[in-house]
Amino acid sequence: MNYMLGKRFLWVFDFDGTLSPIVPDRNEARLHRECDRVLRFLARSPWNRVAILSSRTLDDVASRVDIPGIFVGGASGLEWELPGGPRIGPGAASEDLLEVKRRAVSPILKELSSIPGVEIEDKKWSVAVHYRNASSRSFRKRMSLLQRLRDRIGIKVFRGHEVVEVQLLGGGGKSAGVRRLCRLAGRDPAWERIVYAGDDENDAVAIRWVLSKGGAGIVVGNRITVPRAHHVEGPAGLARAVRDIADAAPSRETGSVMEIQA
Repeated sequence: MNYMLGKRFLWVFDFDGTLSPIVPDRNEARLHRECDRVLRFLARSPWNRVAILSSRTLDDVASRVDIPGIFVGGASGLEWELPGGPRIGPGAASEDLLEVKRRAVSPILKELSSIPGVEIEDKKWSVAVHYRNASSRSFRKRMSLLQRLRDRIGIKVFRGHEVVEVQLLGGGGKSAGVRRLCRLAGRDPAWERIVYAGDDENDAVAIRWVLSKGGAGIVVGNRITVPRAHHVEGPAGLARAVRDIADAAPSRETGSVMEIQA
């Protein structure tokens, strides 16, 4: 992996499947202990900015992360909670457009929800279609309905672990979320390095953008493949990879990441 010595870092982490193991009940997802320790270490350094970027609602993901001094992004980065508590949303025009988009896709979502075993999770700015408990007999119908969503102008559909994430606004998705974070955090990818870690298709788009800017990508698990990204098996492996990058950074970084292992 390219450890990018001599630069300040913007660390961006997906939550589910990246900082938290995938669990049968998404409401039970919790920050992995080793990831919690590494995030706290990173956040203490003046050379780092640390962010968690999730497709969950901002309230949801913020309630699962109690680490001072970090950025927390919900709705794939359409909403942000800044260090210290202020929140920034996409604005009134986006709110108005969202209502139009929700009305347009409502009939398709209702049809999807009528399929036994399919669960629709409304996240306001996006909708997650969970199909873990759906029968394989409904596969063709599910795919047909999801294709109808993909064909809608301005709608983005990303695959995850037994779930499909439907972004309702153009300009959504985590790649756009990272670009917005750079503006909020005052980070210029031309001069400072971004490290992005994630595990699904939405993350893959963001990782490719980060790599195009000279940053580093970490793929967690085996659900996506991104050329030139580093691969780790799970949250514990991610924590080790982050320690490796931080330990390789110049001595101007305060302390050593090995201190957190004591």
